[in-house]
Amino acid sequence: MTKDQLRAELERQAQRFTNVYGGEITTYAAEREPERKPWRKKPTVLDQVFKQELQKLEQEKQSSCESPVTEQA
Repeated sequence: MTKDQLRAELERQAQRFTNVYGGEITTYAAEREPERKPWRKKPTVLDQVFKQELQKLEQEKQSSCESPVTEQA
């Protein structure tokens, strides 16, 4: 059964329902398809640990640059 045949059959049934039974037919608009959101990779545990280690190294580097290094003879 094609879409056109299905539409015709539904139209016949709707006409029959209104003519024979005196019923009322309410048609509804089709719902919008949900918008697709772009795919984003969730960070794994290893990614999170790697990011933390990078932050630690940056903090150590900044703290070593800020504090004066005294030379010992």
